[in-house]
Amino acid sequence: MEVSRRGFLKISGATALAGGLGFSAQTASAQGLPPKILYTRETTSICPYCAVGCGIIVSTRDGKVVNTEGDPDHPINQGALCPKGSSLYQLSDNPNRLTKPLYRAPYAKEWKEVSWEWALDKIADYTKTARDASFMPKNEKGETVNRTDAIASVGSAAMDNEECYVYQKFLRAVGLVYIEHQARI
Repeated sequence: MEVSRRGFLKISGATALAGGLGFSAQTASAQGLPPKILYTRETTSICPYCAVGCGIIVSTRDGKVVNTEGDPDHPINQGALCPKGSSLYQLSDNPNRLTKPLYRAPYAKEWKEVSWEWALDKIADYTKTARDASFMPKNEKGETVNRTDAIASVGSAAMDNEECYVYQKFLRAVGLVYIEHQARI
């Protein structure tokens, strides 16, 4: 009997539908294997790794991420993920992940753990110092520009349009000229 490729797929599909593979939801539950995402809350998100913007479904239970997978309803990736996106679960469930900011003072050899409040205040101080030292109210022609050339920003592919809009407004208000986004790099 000669079977074409199309015929083989038809036979395989019919066999699978008839339960010929021997695996079903009843079989899995009878073996005591509940689905990983049973009783979870599913939330859609965007993969943070590159500028493609693939859709991710994040399953959480009791405030903890238990599974991440590609979103089949997303128009960009239609459920498919690259290796980095597939490993997204490890961002939340990793004992090596830093959960507190670390600071290394100038010329120091050791990092020390600091509070988030201290770290954000330090970033704000550095930003203000750099801006004040390099702020240019007028250019060589005498035109008002109100800008700084000492600070630059690179946006994140994980930001949606609304976040990018607000972030852009903030950066322009501070006087930044060099504003880039990961999607263009």
